[in-house]
Amino acid sequence: MVNPASMPTTLAKLPVSLPTAVIPEFLDLEGIANYFISTLEYLGEHDFIQDAVWRDIFALTGTVRTFYSAQSIAVAWEATSKTHRPTSFAVDGQPQVVRAGPTAWVEMGFTFRTRGIPATIDHGYLSAIPDGTGKWKIWILRTILEQLDSQPDVDYLEPVHDVSTVNGHSDLSGDARNLPIRHGDTNVVTADGVAAASMAINDAATIATTANGSDTNDATTEHESINDTTAHDSPKGVDYDCVVVGGGQAGLSTGGRLKAQGVSYVIIEKHPNIGDSWKTRYDSMRLHTVREFAHLPFERTFPSTYQEWLTKYDLADGYQRWAKKYGINIFLSTSLLSGSWVAEKDIWDLKIMRNGQESHITCSYIVFAVGGGAQFPIEPNYEDRHVFRGITVHSGRYKNSANWKGKHGVIIGTGNTGHDVAGDMLEAGLASVTMVQRSKTLQSRTLAGFVINGPAGVYNEKIPTTVADRLFCTGPAAIGRLMSLKAIERWTNMEPERYDSLERAGFRLDREGDMVSYLFGRFGGYALDVGVSPKISQGLIKVKSDSVPVRFVEDGLICGNGEFIKADVVVFATGFISDLRIVAAQLFGHELAGQLDSFGGFDEEGEQRGMFKPCGHPAFWYAGGAVGPARYMSRFVAMQIKAKMLGMPLPIYTDTPPRNSTLLKKVFDGV
Repeated sequence: MVNPASMPTTLAKLPVSLPTAVIPEFLDLEGIANYFISTLEYLGEHDFIQDAVWRDIFALTGTVRTFYSAQSIAVAWEATSKTHRPTSFAVDGQPQVVRAGPTAWVEMGFTFRTRGIPATIDHGYLSAIPDGTGKWKIWILRTILEQLDSQPDVDYLEPVHDVSTVNGHSDLSGDARNLPIRHGDTNVVTADGVAAASMAINDAATIATTANGSDTNDATTEHESINDTTAHDSPKGVDYDCVVVGGGQAGLSTGGRLKAQGVSYVIIEKHPNIGDSWKTRYDSMRLHTVREFAHLPFERTFPSTYQEWLTKYDLADGYQRWAKKYGINIFLSTSLLSGSWVAEKDIWDLKIMRNGQESHITCSYIVFAVGGGAQFPIEPNYEDRHVFRGITVHSGRYKNSANWKGKHGVIIGTGNTGHDVAGDMLEAGLASVTMVQRSKTLQSRTLAGFVINGPAGVYNEKIPTTVADRLFCTGPAAIGRLMSLKAIERWTNMEPERYDSLERAGFRLDREGDMVSYLFGRFGGYALDVGVSPKISQGLIKVKSDSVPVRFVEDGLICGNGEFIKADVVVFATGFISDLRIVAAQLFGHELAGQLDSFGGFDEEGEQRGMFKPCGHPAFWYAGGAVGPARYMSRFVAMQIKAKMLGMPLPIYTDTPPRNSTLLKKVFDGV
């Protein structure tokens, strides 16, 4: 079997590198920043190192694009600047030297505006290094759409209910640390507001927060939006400007952002309660990323009264409180049965089942937030399954191991879910627990320290989540891959016995794993340890990794090498098909699904396919993924829709200027 982790990834083929330039201890950082501010309006090829990278998130390209090499960037910058006319560049915050092992650079933030149609307010980051002659040049350039000029703030929504305490959890409803700077009595953004927002980092520690409130029960009710526009208010005569299909983290985040933009919307959610998309999963399920990474927009949804590793019940509780606090308009116990695009009217006609009754609603735009394809579990097709006397279940239907005490349990798969199920089985008192490992697994217990946790990371209680998201979610994935490889190497060297003991137990490690590709390309194949790995090292959980099962027998599995694994219960922690076009075809027909890009995975520029950006149909968006990216990227879906409603859609730049010939040679030569 081919190990997917050993195959060259899209990101590995892109022409990027980490600089090794020597950065002196003492620099005129202000002078360097001012120099680049003076050049940004008229950037040319000579301003970049040869393997420079520019990532734009809706500011100048109308979508998410990454350009590689000085030549390609210069051509794309000139072309998009003619359309958008960027101006008013200003330094944002204090420039600083960043040192990551042998790699170092000067990092600076900046703000700017565009004068095209629509006019926008934008943010950016510039990473610079000295070239061989000592002249400072751009290594990485990032440009990000912050707001549509003179429109409501996509990052702020006025609460409509006080939900300061629910089920014993305090809500930091007065936490001004996470709110953008506002001017006057409206939430319309100004250029000064964006520039001032970065000051919140320095001010954060001085802002006091208070919490008080009353108890409520667990019941979830449908929340009517104060921003809803009825059919007679719409020029198209639709019931809603936008329907969001799915009420998980991506759907809720998108609904909140749409409301902040004054867009009429409704979320339709098949479950009877907000948060059930999490609560219906296996009992021991918890996030493998830290609490500060898990908030929904506009607030810190999970303050310090919650535990660090949020359970599915914590998530459901927080989501329910958030939806009530902001008056989110959601139809619960509602399923989309089918939908069709009425081309002559430019509207969607949707058939829904709501509380057992069929009805139709119409809208101008759809956001498809139904998860990453978890409707279609993947299971290996082992022979003779019918002869097995025991229990088989996919992890998508697994709840707990409580009724299996004394039985022999086998888990197929060694990712996050496989580890969770193995831990469950051990705790439930099964006679034996065996994990079947089909390929090497990237294993880490320190991703929490990789940018997203602690005082040195960006997701903590001092930095506003809006700022942390902008820092964390906007970097080029190919550069992130190189940085993560270095970080994983350091962590592995710091704890050699931890990894050695796992390998002695038979666990095959991908010690040089590409974490970024695992996280955002494969959506799996890795394990972020929250306590199960030591039990593998101690032999409490067995590992079968030298041969995979090929067929069932009455009391277990036979592997390809002829060895027998005793089993009364087999749990397939083998993932899901993640192509949402399959779901779209079922609901909207194959013709429409054929227009859509796939969901997730990296394209030839190192960007995730389809997600949160134009994906093939002018009135259809995908939304999904982990909580952090779903929270941040939902803002761009809302602004794309708002711009279309204003009759000023974001112009999309589709050209791909050629890269430097020297870089092309490196790619073809495999350098």
